[in-house]
Amino acid sequence: MALPNAPRVAVLSRSFSKHPILRGELAAVYPNVTFNDTGRTLAGDELIGFLDGHDQAVVALEKITDQVFAALPGLRVISKYGVGLDNVDLRAAARHGVKVGWTGGVNRRSVAELALCFMIAALRGVSTSQTEVRGGIWRQYQGRQISDATVGLIGCGHVGRELGRMLRALGVRVLAHDIRDIAAFCAETGVESVGLDALVAGSDVISLHIPATPDTANLIDGPRLGAMRKGAVLINTARGGLVDEVALKAALMDGTLSAACFDVFASEPPQDSELLNLPNFIATAHIGGSANEAVVAMGRAAIAGLAAATDPLGFLSPWAP
Repeated sequence: MALPNAPRVAVLSRSFSKHPILRGELAAVYPNVTFNDTGRTLAGDELIGFLDGHDQAVVALEKITDQVFAALPGLRVISKYGVGLDNVDLRAAARHGVKVGWTGGVNRRSVAELALCFMIAALRGVSTSQTEVRGGIWRQYQGRQISDATVGLIGCGHVGRELGRMLRALGVRVLAHDIRDIAAFCAETGVESVGLDALVAGSDVISLHIPATPDTANLIDGPRLGAMRKGAVLINTARGGLVDEVALKAALMDGTLSAACFDVFASEPPQDSELLNLPNFIATAHIGGSANEAVVAMGRAAIAGLAAATDPLGFLSPWAP
């Protein structure tokens, strides 16, 4: 049922905007809706122009900064579509009196499944073998079973825990590092809580599941890549900017890493064709949360978040500075 005197809502998310079920469910409650049908992620003046005149907004990966809030005094509510709030300046939202709605973990299975897919593909040399077959080389690449590998999870929130449980079900030894207390989760699952340096040195596969903040920028840099086990695998389905991509390319080329698989990049779409064309590198276009089931779950959570929005400071991550 439509709300009386329903606010004007802008939907920035492209996948929400093109999904007929989500469009219908939102319009049934909020009849005054503007959808982003451009097919592009909006930024700068175009983003502000799209939001202008709206009371509430559903945002995805767009940068919602202090400048955006200052330019839109009529904007009162932000509801997040997707995982993480690192693209929304929560402190600026509080200063401008904007409430925020967000439900964590709604796409955790979708992202965790992609990370697991990456791990198996990398350990078995799927990308390298495919490149060779296409080039006329028929060679049986000798890889590894994931069940005999040690996997390290940097970040043990919704996605990290989901992935940890999946890996433990396969009999994998799992190490985890988080700045929060994860003792209860580790006791429940058999995941081992360790320091960051111990995880980096002791893992055959490292998977990132932390937000992008000033403190996590280039967390995996040249020295950390060098501290990994020879031939280790690096997975990033979390956020771009967590890894020094120049150092990553060098580590893949000189054999420090046997493979890497990234769904996210510091700049999207990525422009380093030399990195993208390496046979031991798998790149996807930020599809971690793009399973249909996850899209619907994220959309419905974002719709609910419009009405349930609250103090944005309550959502500050422990990883935030």
